[in-house]
Amino acid sequence: RPLRRAAAACHALASQGQQRVSAMSVLAGAPLAGLTATAAALIQRGPRQPRKLAGAMCRKRTGDRRRPLVLRADAGVEAEVSQSVGTEEYSALEQLAASAEASAAPGAEGDILSFCVFGASGDLAKKKVYPAIFALFYDKHLPDDFIVYGYARSKMSTEEFKDRIRDSLPCRISGAQDCSAKVEEFLARCHYHAGLYDDPEDFKALHASMKEKEGGRGGMRVFYLSIPPSIFVPVAQNAARHASMEVGNTRVIVEKPFGRDLESSRALTAALAAELPEESTYRIDHYLGKELIENLTVLRFSNIMFQPLWNRQYIRNVQINFSENFGTEGRGGYFDEYGIVRDVIQNHLLQIMALFAMETPASLDAEDIRDEKVKVIRSIRPIDMDNVVLGQYKGRQFGEKQLPGYLDDDTVPVGSRCPTFAAMALFVDNPRWEGVPFLIKAGKALHKRQAEIRIQFHSAPGNLYKKQLAGPSDCHGSNELVIRIQPDEAIYLRINSKIPGLGMRLDQQDLDLQYKTKYGGGALPDAYERLILDVVNGDKRLFIRNDELEAAWKLFTPILQKIEKDEVAPELYPYGSRGPIGAHYLASRWKVRWGDTSD
Repeated sequence: RPLRRAAAACHALASQGQQRVSAMSVLAGAPLAGLTATAAALIQRGPRQPRKLAGAMCRKRTGDRRRPLVLRADAGVEAEVSQSVGTEEYSALEQLAASAEASAAPGAEGDILSFCVFGASGDLAKKKVYPAIFALFYDKHLPDDFIVYGYARSKMSTEEFKDRIRDSLPCRISGAQDCSAKVEEFLARCHYHAGLYDDPEDFKALHASMKEKEGGRGGMRVFYLSIPPSIFVPVAQNAARHASMEVGNTRVIVEKPFGRDLESSRALTAALAAELPEESTYRIDHYLGKELIENLTVLRFSNIMFQPLWNRQYIRNVQINFSENFGTEGRGGYFDEYGIVRDVIQNHLLQIMALFAMETPASLDAEDIRDEKVKVIRSIRPIDMDNVVLGQYKGRQFGEKQLPGYLDDDTVPVGSRCPTFAAMALFVDNPRWEGVPFLIKAGKALHKRQAEIRIQFHSAPGNLYKKQLAGPSDCHGSNELVIRIQPDEAIYLRINSKIPGLGMRLDQQDLDLQYKTKYGGGALPDAYERLILDVVNGDKRLFIRNDELEAAWKLFTPILQKIEKDEVAPELYPYGSRGPIGAHYLASRWKVRWGDTSD
């Protein structure tokens, strides 16, 4: 275990660019003879890229799973390490890593995996977190030895808590005969502990209770903070100080929002960093766990046909659209604190844009991928208010039913100007994307529920068949690649084709990959399942790093402050419509038509 802490310390120091550090500051308390001298030589004679080296040393790939390991180098940096410390020292380092691997790796014999869900009585825990953990258990992705603790202020017994979550644990395989038995087997591993979020004594009692159920064994504790952001810090502090795994690892999952602006985000990051190393902090964005987002990099980097097309020379615009066909529905009080820009665009859609636009990473390692995402976010041009449209839905009569407006929600402050819709044009100022508008749109109470990425290509030069095309004249039969994230996951390519019959008339048709058709009618794994499993395995590719968060808030804080300072009034749009008219004017300004409203 000290070896793993030493490796994490090496990585943290190297990430800050410190090539020469004291061996004692890194390896204090390490009990293995010979480790200090070897590691000190490695760090103090460190190569020119200490971050890359330390990252490789702290990880080892095992199939498609990545687990934190001790002072381990992959083949890509082996020669560099050998030159830095000498062949004999490197061999000694390898032997130390190999001897520690069995006891350090998650799931080693005798270890136990313990989840603790803070805010266990809330909707997110009931509807998403517990069903995700159960699905991982049902599909045998979890080790045999695991327990799940729930922690909240609500006073109830463990049995009462089990009754509360039992109906939210459906088996993914419809009609599975062993479903009920599996549910009861899972619930037998579930426990509940009531306590305050700011009382250290309650966390000490939680630790004692978990330790008893764990039988005093080591392993891993995963704390899931399914709580309001206002209590992130006291819960993280108390959990780290009083309830961490004594022998093994502790990892903490933090739900968005990660602050309201740059200042509050920095304060939250600093408070968490005071108790938890960055390597143990997992900032979850559930949109990054969706199947089609995971497939985005596969589609781009494993298909040579797309690689030469993924740039300004061939792509005319990129649209990232998110729409919900329902309003706040009683959650307006929470939503009004943040608005659609903070709630959806600054995190979900910006992360999708970064994944879409990034350069080819050096590897599939989490740090390499996140390095490229940060570069994209830092390259985005400051947002111009002229390229932003805000909206708020209003009530309307639909048949005999009255659809309520945002201000009709009793939890929303009277006269609120909080936007429930936003559209904006973003630009990435780098050689690949210069001049290509990225049109981002998100809204509530629109005409349909959908999320997609739509790539519109330039028209074919000369376009011999312009007159024969039956589509809109402004598109000139341009091709489109659409990645539908939800619902009915699909990827389709829109091409021009001749309409059968005499004469020469062209139409646009879709080459369509429907996931349900191709891969069966079974439900796809929920995003939370994928992300929680990644936490257990130590895979941080789909989690947000602190410098990503910093870059995102630097981009959005100025425009958010301007909107609030100038008290910009949102344009009203009817519940169930396609959004405010201003969004269409914004698109037309860049000679673009919203694809999701014309399908």
